Amino acid sequence: MPSFDIVSDVDRQEIRNAVDQAQREISTRFDFKNTNSTIEQKDLVITLHTVSEDRLKALRLVLEERLVKRGVSLKGLDWGKVDEATQNTVRQVVTIKVGISSDKAREINKMIKEKGPKGMSSQTQGESIRVTSKKRDDLQNVITMLKGADLGIPLQFENFRD
Repeated sequence: MPSFDIVSDVDRQEIRNAVDQAQREISTRFDFKNTNSTIEQKDLVITLHTVSEDRLKALRLVLEERLVKRGVSLKGLDWGKVDEATQNTVRQVVTIKVGISSDKAREINKMIKEKGPKGMSSQTQGESIRVTSKKRDDLQNVITMLKGADLGIPLQFENFRD
């Protein structure tokens, strides 16, 4: 029976590369001179640190550009609030969401049952969803339907089997 898995994951190496490129760019850009702007990454948490909120917006823009160029979806980013830091500086923490939460899994399962072709079944398996059907075309229709839906998380489709 044909099946595939729906997952929400990111390439950690691409995130590290994007952060390195953004850090390199802000070290050479004139508008970031003498601002002590930094981008630090610890696993799936990125911290932006600079002197003012307008510089923080520019820093955020640089990071987003680099992430998009490296193929990382911005849907998986959870921007924290802007905090006041020491010596009149500001800081913002960005968390990268990985995995499909149980609420999102229920929403996806409901969407597949309502809008998907008949004979489709989907079940949650940890942080992924397995979708099965008798016809391969039905599975491909579900993939295109989910790609068109705005669920707020990046989705990847893996283990497509006939």
